Amino acid sequence: MSEMSDATQAKGPTPKNDEERGNKRHLVGRVISDTASAGRAKKTVTVEVVRRLRDPIYGKYIKRRKRYHAHDETEQFRTNDLIEIRESRPLSATKRWVAVRLVDRPEEV
Repeated sequence: MSEMSDATQAKGPTPKNDEERGNKRHLVGRVISDTASAGRAKKTVTVEVVRRLRDPIYGKYIKRRKRYHAHDETEQFRTNDLIEIRESRPLSATKRWVAVRLVDRPEEV
């Protein structure tokens, strides 16, 4: 009986961190709308992810793009930044992604 209770106690609670729970998808895309603009949602960036896929008939490579709303807690990402986003739990009606890191920032002219 004591062996059974030791096994259940060793297991512990479920981890709360997103990094420890399962595999989350990561995408890299360009910020097309940030929170610095007046009238925009705070702590939200719109990221456009471009995929290149091969046409099944003609073999030509075509671009497919999709826009995602991502959570930017520190509001550090600006328009035209290349960032990485990670899948997360629903944060609002349209936000299902979290901005993870800055990949590239184009130099300003």
